[in-house]
Amino acid sequence: MPSVKIPKKSTDNDMTPFVDIAFLILSFFMMVTKFKPDEQVEVKFPNSVSADAVPEKDVFTVLVDKDSRVFVTMDNAQFRKTLIENLNNTRSLGLTPAEMKNFINASAMGVPFSQLKSALAMDPENLKKFKQPGIPCADSTGGELYYWVRDALVAYSGRKLNLLIKADNNTKYPGFKNVLTAFKKNDQNKFMLITAPEDAPAGTALYVTRAKQAAAPKQ
Repeated sequence: MPSVKIPKKSTDNDMTPFVDIAFLILSFFMMVTKFKPDEQVEVKFPNSVSADAVPEKDVFTVLVDKDSRVFVTMDNAQFRKTLIENLNNTRSLGLTPAEMKNFINASAMGVPFSQLKSALAMDPENLKKFKQPGIPCADSTGGELYYWVRDALVAYSGRKLNLLIKADNNTKYPGFKNVLTAFKKNDQNKFMLITAPEDAPAGTALYVTRAKQAAAPKQ
């Protein structure tokens, strides 16, 4: 009886479909990933223990560096557009559409209104290199920061706006107090002070709560 010969099949696999899938996945992540914008000012936070989570949306942030320079930024591009349009009208800044677009794309702004137009006329790379002097707010009325806060609240009219303060660990108290004055003049007494998070001390109620949450099975 003749033996049956089993046809040999090639062990080579066509990797083309796998390469195509890999490039599709890579292209997807490149298109949807949002990169963190460059920080206009470096702020070294003080350490603290807190149980509150920092909001990531609908945020208006005031940054105060070690030299007490004040900067502002807002996370939502749509409301940044409304903010700068409001300021352009109420403060008669004379900004062009291109200059207002530069503000929308900027990470943070910290110049007096008298210098805002010239700063926003710069190309983005030069604006990053430009050392901004900070928003004036060293008086009992909140200075120009009052108007930034006021028009940010107007932009968010009917919606909750989260007010954050990011102050450097070496910021002098008068600089921090001036920011609070601008908030108070706008009837805003609720805000969050951003710090570098620390673990809760062992034995405290927060420590026990976090330990239980970490030990709880994930659903």
